[in-house]
Amino acid sequence: MATVHLRIGDLVWGKLGRYPPWPGKIVSPPKDLKKPRGKKCFFVKFFGTEDHAWIKVEQLKPYHPHKEDMIKINKGKRFQQAVDAVEEFLKKAKGKEQASHNSDDKNKSAASDAKGRKNSAKAVKVLLEEDEEDLNAHRGGCPQRDDKDLTDSDPEPSSVQRLVSGTGFKWDSSPVKDDPHFHHFLLSQSEKPGSSMEPISKRLKIVEEDTGSTSIQAADSTAINGSITPTDKRIGFLGLGLMGSGIVSNLLKMGHVVTVWNRTAEKCDLFIQEGARLGRTPAEVVSMCDITFSCVSDPKAARDLVLGPSGVLQGIRPGKCYVEMSTVDPETITELAQVITSRGGRFLEAPVSGSQQLSNDGMLVILAAGDRTVYEDCSSCFQAMGKTSFFLGEAGNAAKMMLILNMVQGSFMATIAEGLTLTQATGQSQQTFLDILCQGQMASTFLDQKCQNILQGNFKPDYYLKHIQKDLRLAISMGDSVNHPTPMAAAANEVYKRAKALDQSDNDMSAVYRAYIH
Repeated sequence: MATVHLRIGDLVWGKLGRYPPWPGKIVSPPKDLKKPRGKKCFFVKFFGTEDHAWIKVEQLKPYHPHKEDMIKINKGKRFQQAVDAVEEFLKKAKGKEQASHNSDDKNKSAASDAKGRKNSAKAVKVLLEEDEEDLNAHRGGCPQRDDKDLTDSDPEPSSVQRLVSGTGFKWDSSPVKDDPHFHHFLLSQSEKPGSSMEPISKRLKIVEEDTGSTSIQAADSTAINGSITPTDKRIGFLGLGLMGSGIVSNLLKMGHVVTVWNRTAEKCDLFIQEGARLGRTPAEVVSMCDITFSCVSDPKAARDLVLGPSGVLQGIRPGKCYVEMSTVDPETITELAQVITSRGGRFLEAPVSGSQQLSNDGMLVILAAGDRTVYEDCSSCFQAMGKTSFFLGEAGNAAKMMLILNMVQGSFMATIAEGLTLTQATGQSQQTFLDILCQGQMASTFLDQKCQNILQGNFKPDYYLKHIQKDLRLAISMGDSVNHPTPMAAAANEVYKRAKALDQSDNDMSAVYRAYIH
């Protein structure tokens, strides 16, 4: 097999574990980002996304010789957009090169032609660097090129005129989790929201911080594309409420084998029609499956599901995995983790941040803590149900973080409602108030959607009011346990309690507005 020479600026196909090949280009890494030890690798920026990753050289193929083959094996809107982005980049690079050559022909003598060609290559390099602004923010200045890290130390040629000296090698399709560089290969970037309602591209990201927390995002594969490779493990799911229903639907769409159970059995019918299997009891589901998820309403429901008659604990055997996705207090998580592991089971908590709509779209944010190996085994499941997952260390940490997030969100919603009612009480236009908010620094999808719900009198539940009040109560209690004041949350909690007294419990959290007008 001939050697493939790659260098900074080359266009390539990069492959990461089981994920599909994706077009990218080799770029200079940020100065403060360490190169993984071991096998030779390059830092690649992927087109059609803001992802950057360390990719081993054997997982890279030159772009042009393999373009047709890659297009045949990979489909989907996001993939086509990425290929289109490559072609647009090449078009711009070629135009810039041509302009530089024309300038050379007019203004330089034959003796300076060689220097002109060098300047042309530099012009294309500038174009490459212009497309790396998101890296520069982390770089703090361009790093020195390290020729030891390249397969060829010759000057960088134009990306349009690369010579490829070898093709035909096979991809290494080993799972991502088996890669010793897995937890260091990608620089964190934030994704800018798109203008359409289509779910944002999912990206595989691993970021470890000094706190020990780790985040994972799926590798540019969306529920629309169907490009996630499902685990071969049997999946169980307990609880088909607002959040659980969307999660199970996306697991099935992505090809997972799922067994479902719900306290109200009729809710299982739709998922059975979609290909799910039916479990008669929680214990039966756990005994039939390798990994069982649960998503129920509150701490009592979570405990009853595990400890009650025909509960999860009766089905736990050594090696069985249980993942608690309910938003509960840290004490409940600690108790469940202890009883599951006492039977030889493996435990992970993974509460989700989002709404029914985000659950349906597979765009939840998952906070996980507990058994790290279970977290890795759940990788394809988390990619199917969410846009991002974070691993936060020992069991209980995810519950704490989720309660804090929901405390902030619940308090914010109560403040929005208060502002809208005060606007009306002072004779101002509520719509104008909303328009002003949405043009300022507080603008967000959450703000716009909740305010529109209020103005339209539409309180169909996207996140139950009774559940956000429960989260506020638990967050306040958690603050008490560490002697930390939570006065804003306490005030918001009282407003939600009044809304519940006005029979708003089963409406959306935005129905807290009604507590101010009665």
